[in-house]
Amino acid sequence: MATKHKKITGKAFVLGKNIDTDQIIPAEHLVYSLDDPEERKFYGRYALSGVPDAESGLPEGNIPLVEEDEFESDFNIIIGGPNFGCGSSREHAPASLDIAGVDAIIAPTFARIFYRNSVDGGFVVPYESLENLSKEIHTGDEIEINPEERVVKNITQDKTYEIRPLGSVADIVNAGGIFEFARKEGMISCQ
Repeated sequence: MATKHKKITGKAFVLGKNIDTDQIIPAEHLVYSLDDPEERKFYGRYALSGVPDAESGLPEGNIPLVEEDEFESDFNIIIGGPNFGCGSSREHAPASLDIAGVDAIIAPTFARIFYRNSVDGGFVVPYESLENLSKEIHTGDEIEINPEERVVKNITQDKTYEIRPLGSVADIVNAGGIFEFARKEGMISCQ
């Protein structure tokens, strides 16, 4: 599970606009079980493996999110362009990013279903920026997200940007997903 509604610090991985769920986790990698720990880790290995080159959204130099033969990334904060997570509704997309070690995604806009799957599944925290930070932040920059102050600080460049509050989904994020929230609120049995 991602670090919840508190400060998140780490390395940025910057993507372009319209990153879709097939780029986040290509269909050929949907053969692994999310319930089997030995198979589950392959979702991390293949996270963002469907983004073929810089023109399609990968950082300059075609840096992969997860190095070959690894299961987790050194990057834990994704900075995306507009319309992040468009495409099909597969919940495997935010799950694969979470499994790869991503704690949060910052983008000016998200595809609605990707945003809900991220929050409801307790995977990665989707923060909306007031501007397109993929034009401001560089892959490898050290970033700090402070949701209470609603800011993102680029420690490397010593610049600060605003993010929108999580609003009504903050309680779900803090609980670790919709089912944990429902259990905590007594909406479903804790059995």
